[in-house]
Amino acid sequence: MKLDEIKEIAKQHNIKIAKLKKADLVRAIQSVEGNEVCFETGQVSECGQAECLWRSDCC
Repeated sequence: MKLDEIKEIAKQHNIKIAKLKKADLVRAIQSVEGNEVCFETGQVSECGQAECLWRSDCC
């Protein structure tokens, strides 16, 4: 997902996006949505979230 798309989702959740990197924005969104805060933490094979919006970008 492109950064502009992620920023738009963050804005919808009233997350301040100034100076945040992509991974930080995604984790903030995950937190606000009540999901596991796991984006790019190396847990992709163990997270069990096959339908995660961020899965294709997660490392």
